[in-house]
Amino acid sequence: MRKMTAQLLKRAKDAVKVIGSGGLLFVSYLTATGDERFYANQLMPALQRIVGAETAHVLAVRFIGLGLVPRGRHRDSPSLEVRVLGQRFQNPLGIAAGFDKHAEAADGLFRLGFGFVEVGSVTPQPQEGNPKPRVFRLTADQAVINRYGFNSCGHAAVRERLKARQELQSELTKAGRPLGINLGKNKLSRDAASDYSEGVRVLGMLADYLVVNVSSPNTPGLRDLQSKEELRHLLDRVLKERDALKCERKPAVLVKIAPDLTPQDKQDIADIVTELGVDGLIVTNTTVSRPSTLQDPLRGETGGLSGRPLREMSTQTVREMYSLTKGKIPIVGVGGVSSGQDALEKIRAGATLVQLYSAFTYQGPPIVGKIKRELEQLLAEQGFTNVTEAVGADHRTTDGKLQVRVPAREQLHLASGTPGQSAATTV
Repeated sequence: MRKMTAQLLKRAKDAVKVIGSGGLLFVSYLTATGDERFYANQLMPALQRIVGAETAHVLAVRFIGLGLVPRGRHRDSPSLEVRVLGQRFQNPLGIAAGFDKHAEAADGLFRLGFGFVEVGSVTPQPQEGNPKPRVFRLTADQAVINRYGFNSCGHAAVRERLKARQELQSELTKAGRPLGINLGKNKLSRDAASDYSEGVRVLGMLADYLVVNVSSPNTPGLRDLQSKEELRHLLDRVLKERDALKCERKPAVLVKIAPDLTPQDKQDIADIVTELGVDGLIVTNTTVSRPSTLQDPLRGETGGLSGRPLREMSTQTVREMYSLTKGKIPIVGVGGVSSGQDALEKIRAGATLVQLYSAFTYQGPPIVGKIKRELEQLLAEQGFTNVTEAVGADHRTTDGKLQVRVPAREQLHLASGTPGQSAATTV
C-alpha cells in the first residue's frame, strides 16, 4: 500500500512538472511572439501588480534597449507612408518624448515598428527631477499621472549616445524612420532661451527634428513660456541657432504645447509659429485638469495626466490648432492614443503624425502593430488611399475646400457671426 501511494505521489509530481513546464513554455511563446491579447490582458497587468510604475519604466527602457522584447511583425503598407517636416516617415506612429528620456533605447523602439522615435526631454545639465514617488498608474482609468520634472542625464551624455549610433540613424532616416530630440530647460536656469539654444547647438546635428518643450506642468514657470512675447523671443532665438548649424540637412523645429490653454493662448501660438516659420506643433502635452470621470483613488496626485482621459481634450486641441493655422503647420497629435480609431480621429482632426506613450505602458510592445493594422483597415474603409488624404478631413467641405473656424475677436466683420461664438469660412 505504501509503495502504491509513493508511486502515485511520484506520478502526481511528474505531472505537475510537465504541466508547469508546458505552461511556462506556452507563456514564453506568447511573450516572445508578442501576442496582443496576452500582453494586454495577462502579462502587463501581472507585471504592474508586482512592479512599481517608475521601476517598470526603467526596466522597460533597459529591456527594449537590449533588444529583449519581440520585434514588430507588422509589415507597413504604402498607405501608411507620410512625407512631412522634410522627411519620409514609413508610418505615422511614433513614441512620444518622456519614455526614452536619456536616448538609451532608440534602436529597440524602431525594431518594435515605430515610424519615428522622440527621445528626451533633455536638459543642458544633468538633474534628478522631482522627489520620488513621482509616477502613478490610474489603472481604473487607463491613465498615468507623472511629475518627473525633467529628470535628465544632460546634453553631453545624450550627445555621446547618439553620436555612437549616428551612422545607423542616418540609414534609418533614409529608410523612413526619423529621430526627434525633445529639449527642456534646467529647473534652476534663469535664461530659458539660452538653455534651448544650447540644446540646438549640442544636439541639433544629431536630430531630424527638434522639439521645444514649453508645456510640461512639472517644471515651475515652464508653461509661462507659452505666453505671446516669451514664446516669440524664445522661438526666434532657437530658429536662428538652428539656421546657424553647420550641417547639410538642418533639423525641423517644432513646439510642444499644453492642452490647458485659453482660446487667446491658442490664437497667439498659431500667430507666432506662422509668423516665424516654425516647422510644426506637437499637440498636446499632459493636462493638469482632472476630468470628473476619473475613478482611480490616485486621481488626486499632483502632476500631468496622460492616457485615455486626455484623448478628447487633445484631439479637440489638434482640431483647433489646425483651424487656427489654416492647415499650413504640420501637427503631431498625442494624447490618449490606444487604437487605430484614436489615431485616425487625430489625423482627421488635423494631425499628420501621431504619438503614444501611456497606452504603450498598459498594453506593451504589441500595441504598435495593432494600431498600424487597425489604421490601415480604417483608412481603406473610409475611402482614403493613404494617411495624407485623411489629414484634416473633418475640416473639409463636400467640395474639398478647407473650412476654417474664425476666433471670436476676428469675426466681427462677418455678417453671420455672433459675438462670443466662432464662425466658419472656407478657403
